[in-house]
Amino acid sequence: MDHSEAPVLDALAAYHREGQLPFTPPGHKQGRGADPRVREVLGDAVFRSDVLAISGLDDRESRGKVLERAQELMADAVHAEQTFFSTCGSSLSVKSAMLSVAGPGEKLLVGRDAHKSVVSGLILSGVRPIWVEPQWDASRHLAHPPAAAAFAAGFDEHPDARGALVTSPTPYGTCADLAAVAAACHERGKPLIVDEAWGAHLPFHPDLPAWAMDAGADVCVTSVHKMGAGLEQGSVFHQQGDLVDPSVLKQREDLLGTTSPSVLLYAGLDGWRRQMVEHGHGLLQDALDLAAGVRAEISALPGFDVRGADEFTGPGLAYALDPLPVVVDIAGLGVTGYRAADWLREHHRVNLHLADHRRISAQLTFADDKETAGRLLAALRDLHAHIGSLRGTPAVEVPAPGDLRLDLAVLPRDAFFGPAEQVAAPDAAGRVCAEMLTPYPPGIPAVLPGERITSPVLDYLRSGVSAGMVVPDASDASLDSVRVLVED
Repeated sequence: MDHSEAPVLDALAAYHREGQLPFTPPGHKQGRGADPRVREVLGDAVFRSDVLAISGLDDRESRGKVLERAQELMADAVHAEQTFFSTCGSSLSVKSAMLSVAGPGEKLLVGRDAHKSVVSGLILSGVRPIWVEPQWDASRHLAHPPAAAAFAAGFDEHPDARGALVTSPTPYGTCADLAAVAAACHERGKPLIVDEAWGAHLPFHPDLPAWAMDAGADVCVTSVHKMGAGLEQGSVFHQQGDLVDPSVLKQREDLLGTTSPSVLLYAGLDGWRRQMVEHGHGLLQDALDLAAGVRAEISALPGFDVRGADEFTGPGLAYALDPLPVVVDIAGLGVTGYRAADWLREHHRVNLHLADHRRISAQLTFADDKETAGRLLAALRDLHAHIGSLRGTPAVEVPAPGDLRLDLAVLPRDAFFGPAEQVAAPDAAGRVCAEMLTPYPPGIPAVLPGERITSPVLDYLRSGVSAGMVVPDASDASLDSVRVLVED
């Protein structure tokens, strides 16, 4: 295929060249009606390119096949059979994938380190999750993707499960052995969904971890806005093989997706694909070289423990590691990642990818260069110089791995929509949770609707909030109270 094409961008240029006049949404009419104060901040180009996808970018019957050709080019670029664009982020894409494999009351094997968007899919669909435990690093208090053997055991115990879902890479860059997980699924005739939101760049350089389609996954979801050059909410999901019907997948996306997709997001996805096919290897090689240098520089700071393959991969840990998320453990310095991240933003205007009770992480992409890396390194050196002033925050009471495992007493859907009450946090222990409680980022729920709350997990979350953890989906963000199911 001719990857010098960019069908969405070409159609958008033609729209302007032809002087198309809209009597359709959007109501700002190419920015003519937008407040000048808004245009001053956003720029005229945003409004000028914000047009309808149908009866705008393409005609009323979509005879130009603009989106269709753009999706075909994307599929070819990443070795998929089918690709679908989504303008609602991978949060929608992963729900579409789940609903194409399992329906209400049916079982789906799901890694328990799944993002909250997966849990939202369980709530909306009524699918019964069969949790597959991650591989826990107890000494570093971190979960890595589940092993293939764990998925195989899950299928052996639940042969009626319709398929499996694994998250890889994690927000920390750790990856599952996708080929082995796919083999465990396919030996039983079951499809594998990969939530690969953090892996849009993986197909375009051989030194990066294996790409889900190349590893044999049936459906995978990628957030091009995370590690690619798409606009926020720009996502794609890919399909191959005959275990997931692409027409069903498209129907599920149509059920959940917007009827007013953003052409701006389509254009970002289309242009990024062309960029990666033409220049991706070189751009990513530069990023990998830059990341190696940044890792070495940070490692030279006493107490800044940069985590790499030696710490994150091996037996009982992750299978592979994407080196572009630079994860730094500062636990030995007696400072939380929350406090460090806040200090960096306040004093250096440097915003980190994520922070937890003991780590900070800087996400590098091919957009970074020596200038941005230099600013990051200067900020971290200054952080190190001021680290003494940041000590003294409350400790986070992190449970042992066994205490983090909660029993699913009620289906997530039933608990979320069931009768509920708000109770004081000390009284929530032993009760069934009716909401998600999710430290964010990275967005992996500590407690799900339907799980029975325990004191160790409650103490972890409440001590975390005191130390700077954010739990945005709790009805009471302070966690002085918790929403629980009213049981008979």
